[in-house]
Amino acid sequence: MRVVLQRVKEAQVTIDSQVHGAIKQGFVLLVGFQAADGQAELDYLTHKILNLRVFSDDNGKMNLNLQQVTGEILSISQFTLYADTRHGNRPSFTDAGAPELATELYDRFNRQLAATGIKVATGEFGADMQVALVNDGPVTICYDTDQK
Repeated sequence: MRVVLQRVKEAQVTIDSQVHGAIKQGFVLLVGFQAADGQAELDYLTHKILNLRVFSDDNGKMNLNLQQVTGEILSISQFTLYADTRHGNRPSFTDAGAPELATELYDRFNRQLAATGIKVATGEFGADMQVALVNDGPVTICYDTDQK
């Protein structure tokens, strides 16, 4: 499982010219899965993301987590995180999980995040989406469960 996390002041995802999900301060998560991913990866990254301390405290130090700032999450499925670009000019996506598995894991991941009380807005798995955000910092963190 791979997640690219960006700290944002606000973000939204649009599908067919309609806003599908929007958040204020929080995280945009670009989320990709492999065939071997399962509940252990979901649990690990849920914990890591919710406890990541990248919001400023009263002293301007990155010391607060998402819950401490009443932050929100915009979660976007993105199989292209598993693009293999080593050969040729057209990426291969054979390392990405099959859509059936990835859809199930994506939905479960979002429910798991939301179960903690965090507002979670989402895109739509497999849809052509336009994501707009105001990056804050910028702060971008990459998680890869292959490297935990």
